[in-house]
Amino acid sequence: MTGQPGAIEVDGLTRQFRDLIAVDRLEFTVRPGELFGLAGPDGAGKTTTLRMLAGVLRPTAGDARMNGVSVARDPERVKHSIAYMSQRFGLYTDLTVQENLDFYADLYCVPKQERGIRMERLFQFSNLGPFRDRLAGKLSGGMKQKLGLSCALIHQPQILLLDEPTFGVDPISRRDLWLIVHEMVAKGVTVVVSTAYMDEAERFDRLALLHRGQVLALDSPAALQAADSGEIVAVQTERARDAHNVAIQHPAVRRAAVFGDHLHVTVSSMARDWPSIEAKLRQAGIAVTGAERILPSLEDVFIDRIAGAKVS
Repeated sequence: MTGQPGAIEVDGLTRQFRDLIAVDRLEFTVRPGELFGLAGPDGAGKTTTLRMLAGVLRPTAGDARMNGVSVARDPERVKHSIAYMSQRFGLYTDLTVQENLDFYADLYCVPKQERGIRMERLFQFSNLGPFRDRLAGKLSGGMKQKLGLSCALIHQPQILLLDEPTFGVDPISRRDLWLIVHEMVAKGVTVVVSTAYMDEAERFDRLALLHRGQVLALDSPAALQAADSGEIVAVQTERARDAHNVAIQHPAVRRAAVFGDHLHVTVSSMARDWPSIEAKLRQAGIAVTGAERILPSLEDVFIDRIAGAKVS
């Protein structure tokens, strides 16, 4: 790998479970203080990648260096400077919020004289101060996630690995979690977050789009969207799925995908191609109530890259 050393350097990282290659020769570098994303659907290899970076799962081949420390050769030393929050972070439901934080402070050997200041700062970040005496098992899903993140941050890690931290979390708690993450990045912490939500992926400085354990694309969200080929037409219709089945048969339609009650149709030129596509839809008895050209979302980009992928 070339260029300046990164906080995380991934070099041919591979993990195989019997006949399944879950992660396949990943190559990327995460810069110090960067908010980096691993985005993709279930089964893309996101969790397996984070587990290897955290030193809890050995690679089958390849390596990754966390602040220069090899996860393949020295996984235990990797753990000193990182925090890893899995999808099922190990909170103790029969302990209070405060007791969970005290436990993780003991686990990470946080100096006694520093604990008070650190915990108050975490309570401010998370808004958990009023609930410090509540049992963790009695917290809402979003509050549990914020407590888990606070426990992971108690030792002030240099690298933070978060595995789908907002999965199943209510919108307000999701906003709070992202505020905490951005605050940590502003303080110089390197953060890697996995997500299946493409709308969240737009928050990252850079992201890797994963599919079947391989990187389909890696760049900033804006660059990925700008590089998306073709023009996308957002079609409003009450029969989006029927419209998809008709539109995909038109020779000018390169791709079509249903997004809620809208159909996104990719063509070379909306001005040239859309009139005949609309006519075909109307001939099929499908009413179109509106159509406009839109900039591609990251979900559009991902669908485009999957359609053109040749995953070995």
